[in-house]
Amino acid sequence: MTDDDRNEGQPALDGPRLVRQLREWAHALGFSQIGVADVHLATAEPGLLAWLEAGFHGSMQYMAAHGLRRARPAELVPGTVRVISVAMPYLPPDTGTDWRTIEHARAQQPGEAVISVYARGRDYHKVVRARLQRLADRLAAEIGPFGHRVFCDSAPVLEVELAGRAGLGWRGKHTLLLDRSAGSMFFLGELFVDLPLPVDAPAEPRCGRCSACIDACPTAAIVAPYRLDARRCISYLTIEHDGPIPVELRAAMGNRIYGCDDCQLVCPWNKYARTSTLADFDVRPGMGGATLLQLWAWDEASFLRRTEGSPIRRIGHARWRRNLAVALGNAWRETGEPALAEALRAARDGADALLAEHIDWALAQRA
Repeated sequence: MTDDDRNEGQPALDGPRLVRQLREWAHALGFSQIGVADVHLATAEPGLLAWLEAGFHGSMQYMAAHGLRRARPAELVPGTVRVISVAMPYLPPDTGTDWRTIEHARAQQPGEAVISVYARGRDYHKVVRARLQRLADRLAAEIGPFGHRVFCDSAPVLEVELAGRAGLGWRGKHTLLLDRSAGSMFFLGELFVDLPLPVDAPAEPRCGRCSACIDACPTAAIVAPYRLDARRCISYLTIEHDGPIPVELRAAMGNRIYGCDDCQLVCPWNKYARTSTLADFDVRPGMGGATLLQLWAWDEASFLRRTEGSPIRRIGHARWRRNLAVALGNAWRETGEPALAEALRAARDGADALLAEHIDWALAQRA
């Protein structure tokens, strides 16, 4: 569809002016970066196929099911000619400059429950999508109706690839997007449009010879620069994986019960990480600084109540307990604190087979 076909009898769109306006509107909505990419991602297809063929997607069968559709935006949403990518910082507004030191210290306190920074506030899917839709509505008010779809980690989209081509940053060796002025502590979202907007130039990669993220990964999940084996990643194991956590990886998980930030904490570029302008990402009670025993005491009703509107709810209470059992076992091994073993034993009789196996492993860590 051409611009003239879409708005017959109306002046052609002033693409550069619209992009300038989009940047202003996006910043007012809490986005830190915005850029435009075309939809031709053929050069990304071989890497995607190789990653899938290696089995690095683990049990995320939807990755294989969608296959190359992830690299073909115009097949996902027919009529799409451009993708507008946005970034939204998620560090809470009151985060201090020493936040990385604080987060490193959390992992050294065996009894403390560590939840990935991005998951301590409101569910980012809802926040980013809602504000992207408001951006689309603002654009429609300016130019009239246009074809579009809004996404945020909710469809087969090569988010990092598109954001990189839109100039928002470059793919780091940990496979996350990096920006020289914002690090990597941000969410990505996409607005697929049928508007022939001018595209942005991609950012220049700046990882150089640094291998800090590779060296820091507790489970050696970054098997090579720009190559992640999700089956070994703590974020995958605690969130996506619904079966037993591989025994050989449990000790390395430490006290991380939902996600893992280690590769980002050591990245030099994250000294420039920005804080959010939105209260949505304020830390919720129990999500920052709680002990493992405090969270272990949540029954299913408590879990559902306390995680309402949080991304954590999607893993369910059973997986939450499984993750906590591993962390409690690691803390029991490190500290020998009797209360840890007592809490595990008290839950053993009523546990299902999956949780019981993890509790047995946990108790065996200090035989």
